[in-house]
Formats: sequence, structure tokens, C-alpha cells
Amino acid sequence: MRRAGVAVAGAVGGVLLLSGCGAELLPLAAVRLDASGAPQAVLRPCGDDLIHGLSLTGAPAEEDSDRNLSGWKVPGERHGSDAEFPLFEPPAAWRAQAVGQQRVIPTYSYRLAFGKGESDYEYTGLVTFRAADLAALEPGHVWADGRAMSLGEFEELAEDSC
Repeated sequence: MRRAGVAVAGAVGGVLLLSGCGAELLPLAAVRLDASGAPQAVLRPCGDDLIHGLSLTGAPAEEDSDRNLSGWKVPGERHGSDAEFPLFEPPAAWRAQAVGQQRVIPTYSYRLAFGKGESDYEYTGLVTFRAADLAALEPGHVWADGRAMSLGEFEELAEDSC
């Protein structure tokens, strides 16, 4: 009887996993260069959602780990709002905790992300990038959703994603 219960639990878990019950990844974050060439973060959470896990994580590209050697993390939750700021200088009110080197390292991969903190609909706003992605951007463009695009295209993509 116990084996049957374990088998049923395993089957239900597999169905839930395959049905996509995890957080949806949405293109609600981007990076760009300002007029002086300094990297900037661009965040577009959906409305005034409660968000958590705001972070920038960077580690050598060849590593497959969750180590953060260049970035920051914001503790707790906050209500979302559009934000643009220097990549390594989140707004002071967020009380971000710096982690490692506070500059873009050419051999690192970066992930700028946040998640919705409410249970009715789960999503993660995410952009991944490398220094080369930033260096290749034309003026007025951002890196989001794995590619370069105009800021206007990103705004429309983020709005349509919500």
C-alpha cells in the first residue's frame, strides 16, 4: 500500500512538473549603456506587483553554479515600479547588499532578475548577458530577451508580457 502511495505521489509530481506550474520567465528586465558608456539596469515589473529576489549575479561563464562573484541582492519584498539605475548602484532605499566586484567582468555571465512575490500568478523578470552583449549595443538600444532591441521595442515587449 505504501508503494502505491509513493507511485501516485511521483506521478502527480511529474504531471505538475511537465504542466509548467513553475514561475514563467518574462522579459521584464533589460540592460543598456548610458551616454557615458556606463551599464544601466532597466526593470519593468507588472504594475504594482509585490516583487522579491531583486538581484544581479555574476560568475565566470564556464561555471554552472549559483555563485555570485560580482553583483548585489536586495533583501525582502517591495512593491514594483519601473526603475532605471546604474547597474551596480541600485536605489539606496532598496538597501541592496553588494557581492564581490562591482563592475562588469568580461569573462562573467550576468543575470539581472526579480520575482513576483504573490501567489496568484508567478513570474520571474529576467535578463542574462555578458560584457560583449553590452559592448555591441547601439545607442538607444537595450539587451533583453537574449537580443539587442530599441528601448521602445523592449517597453512594448514588457507591456505585452504582463
